[in-house]
Amino acid sequence: MERFFRSGLKEKTPRGVCNKPGNSPKGHPPDGHSSVTDLANSLTGDMVMLSPGSEDDDGEGPISEKLGRIQFSVGYSFQDSTLTVKILKGQELPAKDFSGTSDPFVKLYLLPDKKHKLETKVKRKNLNPHWNETFLFEGFPYEKVRERTLYLQVLDFDRFSRNDPIGEVSIPLNKLSDLGHMQTFWKELKPCMDGAGRRGDLLVSLCYNPTANTITVNIIKARNLKAMDIGGTSDPYVKLWLMHKDKRIEKKKTVTIKCCLNPVFNESFPFEVPAHVLRETTIIITVMDKDRLSRNDVIGKIYLSWKSGPAEVKHWKDMMGRPRTNVAQWHALKA
Repeated sequence: MERFFRSGLKEKTPRGVCNKPGNSPKGHPPDGHSSVTDLANSLTGDMVMLSPGSEDDDGEGPISEKLGRIQFSVGYSFQDSTLTVKILKGQELPAKDFSGTSDPFVKLYLLPDKKHKLETKVKRKNLNPHWNETFLFEGFPYEKVRERTLYLQVLDFDRFSRNDPIGEVSIPLNKLSDLGHMQTFWKELKPCMDGAGRRGDLLVSLCYNPTANTITVNIIKARNLKAMDIGGTSDPYVKLWLMHKDKRIEKKKTVTIKCCLNPVFNESFPFEVPAHVLRETTIIITVMDKDRLSRNDVIGKIYLSWKSGPAEVKHWKDMMGRPRTNVAQWHALKA
């Protein structure tokens, strides 16, 4: 792992400004808009910028999160003109709920047709689900089947809101050499680009003070946020919830920055978290688009705890392992 220590900065960074990406090299703020200047001036301890540790990584990107994998079988019956798809199981799926688990199910399509979909049953609280379900696409001539792409999307079922995408797999059927026999595959899940696409990244710093029983969350800046308004921009602000188990404890939020997809916030929020509830604590960070005339839109979320996704867990553990130090990390926003 590479560590980036940045201290000794003298210029005061303004809060609540729009960082124009065209004025600076890729991934770096323009002069006078350093994302850590304000922290260096206002907080004690060194600022530690963590990266995945790749030689080519400059510390300015989110960790590539592993989304798990899925096992399935595909085969075609020439006699019945039927494509058979068996969804077998998933492995090492990420936790999408702040309780530290997921309720996964799988949707199946034969692209480009998205009107007709099939889906598995939901497996409750299971990151290694076994579905063992068989699906038949009947009445498909072989020539038509070879023009289709088998698309599998794994989602986390949510009873009260929109289901959260976990990952996807696409298999062009003309790439399979022997479709006349059932073939079984393991495929790594890739980020879902269906509809939502990328939502942007958020740079967050965490600081744990065991003496004061506090976690200070620093919302530093965001980049490449998804445009939510008709004019091709957004009015972003960040909302934070401190959660204990499933209960909301405390809410805080940043200022709103108008017409900006690369906002610099540099706002700090201390939360009181006694040591005995740390393992049951989650901090939900939501980037919102402010709308004066209608309901505010969610751009993306982060769930920080010891049992969230791999990137979030890494940040949480690094925070715990470096008390009284501001530990910063980029996070990809999720649906």
